[in-house]
Amino acid sequence: MSFAFSDIPEQRGRTAIVTGANTGIGLEIARGLARKGATVVLACRDGDKAQAAMEAIKSGPEQADLAYLHLDLGNLASVRDAADEAKGYERIDMLIDNAGIMMPPLGHKMGVEQQFAVNHLGHFAFVGLLLDKLAENGGARVVTQSSIAHKGAKIDFDNLDATHGYGKQKFYGQSKLADLLFALELDRRLRAAGSPVKSIACHPGIAQTDLTRHLGVVGKVFNPIVGLALNSAAQGALPALQAATDPEAEGGDYYGPYGFREMSGTTSGRAIATDTAKDELLAARLWAKSVELTGIDPGLDPANG
Repeated sequence: MSFAFSDIPEQRGRTAIVTGANTGIGLEIARGLARKGATVVLACRDGDKAQAAMEAIKSGPEQADLAYLHLDLGNLASVRDAADEAKGYERIDMLIDNAGIMMPPLGHKMGVEQQFAVNHLGHFAFVGLLLDKLAENGGARVVTQSSIAHKGAKIDFDNLDATHGYGKQKFYGQSKLADLLFALELDRRLRAAGSPVKSIACHPGIAQTDLTRHLGVVGKVFNPIVGLALNSAAQGALPALQAATDPEAEGGDYYGPYGFREMSGTTSGRAIATDTAKDELLAARLWAKSVELTGIDPGLDPANG
């Protein structure tokens, strides 16, 4: 069944944290939730950009309830500080792990290539530190933003730091596969633990965002075409909004644009995860490696443990 913006239920009294909410899809996710009455926390690295995003949302007809949380997903100290602050919130009903970087020049954070660090490890750590808080008030939804770029991707555990070569697209796909593996493994472990928290994945299709800023001239040409022919940032936000708010959504679900090859669409629905993304042994190995790299153990035993 397809899900449209008109299907988003009232969110008054609920609180959402959206990472990377200062621009693009994250901004549209925050706007969509604010329009339905949710208190929305914009978890971003740049406070000035977050403030500008809040002003943009408040310029609409809705009375938005917004806040800023400083979060640098490439810095574990910042992740810990942000989690500590978020634990003080009255409630968290939705944690939408949306922030990401796409195909930048080679860089390193947390001792590994930066796309893997920011897109996956930072969110793994943030969620892990907040699990007890997320289990309050009947259980929150953790929504993880993946990508159709996960298709064909592999996790190269022997080259996470790119010392044996770096390809922008390959490493981006690896990070988004890691996101989907994590989301599905988190769901398995939450269920095994009897937790009320739900882990749900999504992807935006191919949407017009500033993630293409690292593609130079190609990005400047490609991005406007994407907005016209495929998805706008607002349309790209819909799968995450479905994952966060659809009363029918369950842990382990995966949503994407309800259109041709999941690239675009004005509605959202079930997406297709590759067999690699559903590989439980691979997911368990990634989980263990993520604990090792971050030093943060979410405390959930394996589903088959």
